[in-house]
Amino acid sequence: MLAGSFLLSVILTAIVRKLAELIGFVAHPTEDRYHRSVIPLGGGISIFVTLMLFCTGAILLSSAEPHLNSPMAKGDSIAEYAQGFTGKLAQLWGIMAAATTLFILGLWDDLKKLGPFSKLGIQFVVALIAAGFADIRVEFFIENKIITSALSAVWIVLIINAFNFLDNMDGASAGIAVIVASILLTAAVVSGQVFVGGLAIIFIGTLLGFLVFNFPPAKIFAGDAGSLVIGFFLALLSLRTTYYHQAQSGRWYPVFIPFIVMAVPLYDFISVTALRIKQGKSPFVGDTQHFSHRLKKRGLTETQTVLTLYLATLCTGLGATFLYQVNLAGAFLIFAQTFMILAIIAILETTSGNEKNAV
Repeated sequence: MLAGSFLLSVILTAIVRKLAELIGFVAHPTEDRYHRSVIPLGGGISIFVTLMLFCTGAILLSSAEPHLNSPMAKGDSIAEYAQGFTGKLAQLWGIMAAATTLFILGLWDDLKKLGPFSKLGIQFVVALIAAGFADIRVEFFIENKIITSALSAVWIVLIINAFNFLDNMDGASAGIAVIVASILLTAAVVSGQVFVGGLAIIFIGTLLGFLVFNFPPAKIFAGDAGSLVIGFFLALLSLRTTYYHQAQSGRWYPVFIPFIVMAVPLYDFISVTALRIKQGKSPFVGDTQHFSHRLKKRGLTETQTVLTLYLATLCTGLGATFLYQVNLAGAFLIFAQTFMILAIIAILETTSGNEKNAV
């Protein structure tokens, strides 16, 4: 699934890039954007289509499960994945419907520039429906479906916008999403979750294929059509992965894995929002004050900036994977490490660069 989604994503992204150039579906340089050349849009189309094709394939594969379990079936892995998806078909249809709605919303915004509150309102409606009817919601500790659906909807909208905000530099949003999804895949494997693990593998392969063209210097942008879908799938994976295993250890702190693994995108979202509000600006109006831009202004190249963000995300993510194995003191150290990594980023982005040392 990883190789297949990767190859399909590469092919579709290459096709969409050429078509976008032909029809003029491009991003022009503006004051609130960092890029200084005309770049094709439409990467979100290839991301969305790849994900939907593989989700459709999973549905077809599930319907063929009896044949896969016959003596003539080739390979236990196919039958295993079919069984893992069979009981989740209703949820998978809900996921596809929500992703489609967000994709249309993002594509319309890429073409017509919708108002921020209209976008936010639609996102909340989609999130509430996904949480309430497709069971894309948190399930530990709280049993009231109304409360868990409301909390999950807030989390979905938060992650959607965090990765939309993060889509401000070549390779940033998609690359960090790959790292986050890989950590969540590890958690799903530990929990034995075939459905969540399968979605994560498809998602990772899709984004890696897109990154072939989006890593600095980018040859195509995902646009809101891509970033909204990316954020939604990450929220989905984080909500549907099981972190709490009372029968095994009774430890509750693994439930903080999503917060730790997404510490870097959440830091960007919170810091740039606070900065805009402090300046009397709308937090939803784009600018070049994201922490990636602030790092670049300190003398880093675009590639160095993105790799720094990857490294920081990987460091927090690797720490998160150990929450299953440590005691409370160890969990506290992981939380402290996450805070210190963010502190290093804060120091780097507020330190002057390109200054010559006095002789």
